[in-house]
Amino acid sequence: MQPELILLRFGELTLKGRNRSRFEDMVISHIRKLTGDYSEIRIVKTYGRVYIQLNGAPYEGVAQQLKKVFGLRSFSPVMRAELELADIQRTALQVMQNLPEKPRTFKVISRRSYKQFEYTSMELNRHVSGYVLSRTPDLKVDVHEPDVELWVEVRQEGVYVFSEIVYGLGGFPYGSNGKAMLMLSGGIDSPVAGWLAMKRGLRIEAVHFHSYPYTSERAKQKVIELTRKLSTYAKEIRLHLVPFTEIQVGFKEEAPERLLVTLMRRAMFRITEQLAVRNDALAIVTGESLGQVASQTLKSLNTIERAVAIPVLRPLITMDKLDIIRIAEEIDTYKISILPYEDCCTIFQPRSPSTHPNLELVEKIERGLPWLDERIAEAVEHTELMVISEEAETSELDDLF
Repeated sequence: MQPELILLRFGELTLKGRNRSRFEDMVISHIRKLTGDYSEIRIVKTYGRVYIQLNGAPYEGVAQQLKKVFGLRSFSPVMRAELELADIQRTALQVMQNLPEKPRTFKVISRRSYKQFEYTSMELNRHVSGYVLSRTPDLKVDVHEPDVELWVEVRQEGVYVFSEIVYGLGGFPYGSNGKAMLMLSGGIDSPVAGWLAMKRGLRIEAVHFHSYPYTSERAKQKVIELTRKLSTYAKEIRLHLVPFTEIQVGFKEEAPERLLVTLMRRAMFRITEQLAVRNDALAIVTGESLGQVASQTLKSLNTIERAVAIPVLRPLITMDKLDIIRIAEEIDTYKISILPYEDCCTIFQPRSPSTHPNLELVEKIERGLPWLDERIAEAVEHTELMVISEEAETSELDDLF
């Protein structure tokens, strides 16, 4: 059955008081972007409710896009009835008869926000359930654990009947909490960190460091495809590709091997901070998780973070690896992340990296490298910018696998 409307719910945004309407408008704006292929739909906002009028657009296609909208808690496909009991009963029966599986039990849940309607909620429950029962053999009412809950919502403009609640992503509207730079490697963690940051309302721009010829063109393409996966939730994402070879080789030749990771991460943070300033971003997002590798001990995180002045956000900091993998699978980045192409974080790896780097020593070593600031500035200047959207995803993924 093709529903006439989709009822939207905003969850956490309803706690925003006088700012609620602004956040709702941002979600609606994002829905318009992601459903741009369906020009026939119309989004209607009334007090306390927002609907999508499908006007013949396919429900399944629109629903798939709604599942990518941050800030949308849930939605329901809805049939509309007039403010007449007979029409409500017929519509309720139609909804029940078009369920994908025949239920054994059900219950009717009526809500009456239009208080002038002639029947109370309890009366409506009895009239609707009695009508459906009399025309559906073997169906019973179970008010405790029904197979189907049939919702009847009475409003001044009409009555909305539905039986399904589809849960969305929740969180905050994309971009409602500002912009940050995501340090995106080719691994499992950083795409998940980016997605979680987006879910909390951050607009992101991705930053990837490559060390050609030590890293391959396929490694670069892998990061582009990871960005493309994230872009399905944002329509498009800007990706900054930073040449890191000269800095990395310099560290390899002149710095103590045990501190290579610390020094490289600090240089990456400085470059990302400069890109953030140039692009009006206020924070850095990383995929670091406490204790996962040598650069992610508390001492290492502290020593590395001291290289920059802007906030560093780590959405995964206390998460277990298995939980991170589960999210990576859900957002479809996992199969790309495990492709065996080296990124610059995996080359020149010391055999025994320091897990407790001394900040004063690291800063002293950096002061002894007169070329460092100049090479960081050159890396920023020669950064390549790409705008990634979800189009052309399939053919380029085929090239990778």
